[in-house]
Amino acid sequence: MENSFTPTEFISVVNQTLEYAYSSVVIVGEVASFKVNQGKWVFFDLKDDESSVGCFMTLWSLRQPLEDGMRVMIRAVPKLTKWGKFSLTVSAVQPVGEGSLKKAYELLKKKLTAEGLFDSAKKRPLPEDLTRIGVISSTQAAGYADFIKIINARWGGMKVEVAHTQVQGMDAPDQIIKALRYFNERAEVQIIAILRGGGSADDLSCFNDEKLVREIAGSRIPVITGIGHEIDESLADLAADVRASTPSNAAEMLTRDRTEELVKLSRLINRVTQATLSQIEQAKNNNFEKIQKISRGLVAKYIEPVLMANSTKMTQMLQKIQGEMQKMQQNIQNKIRLLEVLNPEKVLAQGYAILSGKISPGNVVKITTFKNEIEAEVKKIKERK
Repeated sequence: MENSFTPTEFISVVNQTLEYAYSSVVIVGEVASFKVNQGKWVFFDLKDDESSVGCFMTLWSLRQPLEDGMRVMIRAVPKLTKWGKFSLTVSAVQPVGEGSLKKAYELLKKKLTAEGLFDSAKKRPLPEDLTRIGVISSTQAAGYADFIKIINARWGGMKVEVAHTQVQGMDAPDQIIKALRYFNERAEVQIIAILRGGGSADDLSCFNDEKLVREIAGSRIPVITGIGHEIDESLADLAADVRASTPSNAAEMLTRDRTEELVKLSRLINRVTQATLSQIEQAKNNNFEKIQKISRGLVAKYIEPVLMANSTKMTQMLQKIQGEMQKMQQNIQNKIRLLEVLNPEKVLAQGYAILSGKISPGNVVKITTFKNEIEAEVKKIKERK
């Protein structure tokens, strides 16, 4: 005997069958008859040259603008409505193809620009003394590997925390949004870097997702993007505080060059050394305490601030600086000992005297001792044997 159903029972059985066979489907087609009802519900047909199927979704789920004629990819669940009409309940939609992507990009850019989401006045500069970076990327991507390689080569010692996400496809925006919220809730990094290497316009389209763009613009932690190639521009780039042209460029912008810093420090040490020796030369006729005070002052003024500012990041540089300082201090001590040896007052204090004037019988000469100056007449000169 054939099964007998009421209309409600039949629709329920069909939907159970559809859910079992096709829990989720991805379909590509052209949008037609697009409309929004009551500011809440979105209806459109998805068609090709021969067929058409009705689609339904909430306006809240529509994250890139749609228009008739645009080619899109949807993720949906097939349903039989209670009116007996077959429909697709859409959970995600994404434009595909250069023309549709460009149109969606321009529509959303115009909307968000009017809201002031991309205003330059809202942009924050890169943090100074950067030590903790949050990275959102696919850890299997070449762009991520390049970023880490350059970070370590240029500076090193950075703490990099990575949130692994997809960086293309329909699931990528929600995963990146989740990672952004994770870093903002923990507030343990100084900047968030969103990275993705080169790809086609379809590959990069996830970075034009409206929810993702708004999440980047609203991040409490500054965001830098390094997405695609230099010529690529996404709405995520426009919403970020700083835009790098590539993941490698992002690494360069976030770090100082170790070699350049060593050259700068070496030049500074040379200038300070020369200044110290020059001051010692000028002060050699003054007392030795003044020489030492000048030396200590120059070191405190030029060297110590540099060491303090970089003490946690520059272990190798510090060792080089300490070696140069030891050489400079040894040079200073040698100068001081030489001055001590040449100091005539020290010689006089040991009981010696200084004789000045023309030494010949009948002439008056001056004899300087530690405490006295004596004038005496030369009576006789005899050669020492």
